[in-house]
Amino acid sequence: MTLILNRSEVASVLTMKDCMKAIEQAFAELASNTAVLPLRTAISPPDGISLYMPAYLIQMGALACKVVTVYKNNPSKHNLPTTIGKVLLQDPATGNVICIMDGGFLTAVRTGAASGVATNYLARKDAGQVAGIFGAGVQARMQLWAVAEARKLSRAYVYDLSEEAVKKFIAEMGPKLDLEIIAAYSADEMMKCDILVTATSSASPLFDGNKVKDGTHINGIGSHTPNARELDSAIVKRSKFVGDSREACFKEAGDIMIPVNAGEIPAEHFYAELGELITGKKPGRVNDKEITLFKSNGLAIQDAATAKLVYDKAVAAGIGLNVEI
Repeated sequence: MTLILNRSEVASVLTMKDCMKAIEQAFAELASNTAVLPLRTAISPPDGISLYMPAYLIQMGALACKVVTVYKNNPSKHNLPTTIGKVLLQDPATGNVICIMDGGFLTAVRTGAASGVATNYLARKDAGQVAGIFGAGVQARMQLWAVAEARKLSRAYVYDLSEEAVKKFIAEMGPKLDLEIIAAYSADEMMKCDILVTATSSASPLFDGNKVKDGTHINGIGSHTPNARELDSAIVKRSKFVGDSREACFKEAGDIMIPVNAGEIPAEHFYAELGELITGKKPGRVNDKEITLFKSNGLAIQDAATAKLVYDKAVAAGIGLNVEI
C-alpha cells in the first residue's frame, strides 16, 4: 500500500521545530558521509522544466525523490500553479514507494528550517534580538518562523516593494508568532537588525553591505543562479561565509560566484558547509563582532529528511489515504 498525503495533511503534521531537528540531522549526515546526494537532473519538455532531486540518508533511513516542475503557462492555460512539487518516499529495505506527498508546503518549511539551523550555529546568543526580513512572500514567512524558533526575538521588520504584501505578512505572522512586526520603508532602515534574511526574487543586491553592523547574522535565500545575487560583494567579503553545500554554491550561487569570478574574493573565502559546524569539524560564530552569512541553495537531503518526518507523523496520526498501486 502507498500512503497519499495532500498539502493540508502535510501541513497538519509538519512543524518548524520538528523540521529543524530533522534538517540538522540531515546536514550532519552529509558532513559524515552517510548521505547519498546525486546531482539534480533536469528535463525540458516544450513548455517547461522538470527537475528530479533524489537523496538517501542512511542513518535516518530516508530514501526519497522530489519531482519539481516549472511551467510558466500553467496558470493561464491549465488553471494550475507555475511550480508543482511532489515527493516520493521509499522504504530503503525494499525500494517500494511507501508514500507520495505534496511537496509545496514541505519545500517551504524545509527551506526555512535550514536557515533556522544555521541561525542556531551562527547568530549571536543574546535574547531580544531584532530580525529583518527582505521579502513578504511564502518563503519570507517560513524564514521568520524559523528564525523565531532559533532565537527569542523582541520584534521584526519586513521590507517589500509591495505595501499590500507587507500588510498581509504582518497580519498573518504577527499573531502566528506572537511577535511585533513592523513595516520598513527602506533597505537602510533594516540595517539596525541583528539578523537579516533575504528572501526575494531580486537579481541584484538588496542593500549596501558596508552599512551592515558588526555582529549581524545573514541568511541568504532568494537567488539561485550564477548571474543573480541578493548580496553585494562588500557584505560577502566582510562575512564568515557558510553554505549548505560547497558544490552547490560554486555552481548556482551568484552571491559568491560573482565576487569570486571578479577577483574580489578568493574561492577560499567559502569557510564551511553547514554540516561541518553541526558535527564540530569547524567552529561557527567565535565572537559577537563577527558578521556571519549562510547561503542556502536547497538540497535534496532536506526533502528526504522532511518527507520521512512527515510520513512517520502521518502514520502515527492515522491521516492520509492508503491506495494499492
